[in-house]
Amino acid sequence: MPLLILDRDGVINQDSDDYIRCLDDWVPVPGSIEAIAALSRAGYQVVIATNQSGLSRGYFTLDILESIHDHLRALVEAQGGTVAGIFYCPHLPDEGCDCRKPGTGLLRAIETELQQPVAGCYFIGDSLKDLQAARAMGCRPVLVLTGKGEKTRGQLACADVDLAQPDTVPVYASLAEASQAILAR
Repeated sequence: MPLLILDRDGVINQDSDDYIRCLDDWVPVPGSIEAIAALSRAGYQVVIATNQSGLSRGYFTLDILESIHDHLRALVEAQGGTVAGIFYCPHLPDEGCDCRKPGTGLLRAIETELQQPVAGCYFIGDSLKDLQAARAMGCRPVLVLTGKGEKTRGQLACADVDLAQPDTVPVYASLAEASQAILAR
């Protein structure tokens, strides 16, 4: 079963500069839940890799984060799909961990837990950090324009961006559109 990795905030659900602090703040991007379910039904092992520094900042508890993820899983399951795993980094940007994207610790954790290499798999994100982590592990980065995607597209156009071959990153309006393109291949 091929892996497919998704970022969470800005890809699956609406992002917020104030953080997603509770289940009421977690609002799916239109079509994202159906897209995850369709990818799963088509044979992809869908996993999520997300930076969640709000834990360390005290904006929400682990119980709240797990309730959000349980809700996400339930919505996908109601559409006939499954989420194979949700991996998150709870650290602050200045803590120097290797799991916070653009670090590759989350991707290595996915490889270890699912006993499958991530190299060659799709990694759909909305931020430069997502794309950099994907490239560092040999994934196939895909940019969606929801969340921080428009800003990221502008960063890719800059010559000083440290991302090899930025012109080879496919860009889609949303996870729903990206999933349709992937499934059509």
